[in-house]
Amino acid sequence: MLSVKILCVGKLGEKFWAQAVAEYEKRLSAYCKLEILELPEQRLPQNPSQGEITAALSKEADAIRAKIPSGASVVALCIEGGELGSQAFADKIGDMTAHGVSKLCFLIGGSCGLDETLKREAALRLSMSPMTFPHHLARVMLLEQIYRALNILGGGKYHK
Repeated sequence: MLSVKILCVGKLGEKFWAQAVAEYEKRLSAYCKLEILELPEQRLPQNPSQGEITAALSKEADAIRAKIPSGASVVALCIEGGELGSQAFADKIGDMTAHGVSKLCFLIGGSCGLDETLKREAALRLSMSPMTFPHHLARVMLLEQIYRALNILGGGKYHK
């Protein structure tokens, strides 16, 4: 069974985000072994300098790297990543698994994004949209798209 790990910088705040995540965790249990891990976001001053932001992202990157499973194919969510439709995303996951990938690890950064080195090291850089979304919503959107992709690959009828 495919192992999917989602590493998120920051915690879900509102109850409705947690409810949406729980729903997709339940749905995904039929398709993969899912683990979601929240990592602490580095605290920054009110108006941080670029140097302070870079240092915070570097510390977050170290924490993220420590939690990436050995042998996992890493997907970094970032605005400069490529955009894929649902079918293309399913095809990408299908292609990865057909080539021996059994572990996927998705990275969702905090309010300042992800460290540049993490993005460069990722097997895939993925953008959900050119629009900006709250990181909590991005988590729910990612879970929905993973569910949709695995349902497509399994021949299900969820995707229309």
